[in-house]
Amino acid sequence: MLVESIAFALVGLIVGAAALLALPAYFPAGRGLTLGTALVSALLSGVITHFALDGRFPAASIGIAAVASALLTSVLARPDLAAGRQPAHRHRPHRAGAHRRQRHA
Repeated sequence: MLVESIAFALVGLIVGAAALLALPAYFPAGRGLTLGTALVSALLSGVITHFALDGRFPAASIGIAAVASALLTSVLARPDLAAGRQPAHRHRPHRAGAHRRQRHA
C-alpha cells in the first residue's frame, strides 16, 4: 500500500503540473491550489479504488486515480478568464425599450 500511495501522489503531481503547463491561463487560482487539488484527489480516489478492488489490480487503481485527479482538477479551470477570450454571456445586453413589444398597424 505504501508503494501505491507514493504512485498515487506522483500521478496527482504529474496531472497538476501538466494542467498548469498545458493551460496556464485557464487556472487563475494559485499554483498550490491546483497542485494540491490534483494531489489530494489522486490520493483519495486511489485509496478508495484500492480498497474497492481489494488491492488486486494496482494498475487499475493508478489509472482511476489519474482520471479522477484530472476530472477534479478541471473543475478549477476558468476558460472564460483566459487571455484573449471574450466572456460568454447568456443574454444579450439590454437596449432601452427592447422589452416592449411593438404593434404594427
